[in-house]
Amino acid sequence: MKIRLLFFAGLREQLGTAGEELELPAGVHSVAALRAHLRQRGPAWQAALADGKLLRTAVNQNMASAETKLAPDDEVAFFPPVTGG
Repeated sequence: MKIRLLFFAGLREQLGTAGEELELPAGVHSVAALRAHLRQRGPAWQAALADGKLLRTAVNQNMASAETKLAPDDEVAFFPPVTGG
């Protein structure tokens, strides 16, 4: 299944990309599994998407949790928490 990935703010800078289309391997059907799959890409990805790192995720522009299931053609965005003041 193919999805569209988007990375915002510091994640975009850390990973060197704003986004991509990705064909998911068998067994990657949730946000948590996607993060684990992406961490296999190397040290920058491991640091940016580490389990303990607080990140927000949206699937098709709706806030999502680690358990959110993915479907073909979903748009998955990762971004750091936003603060303001």
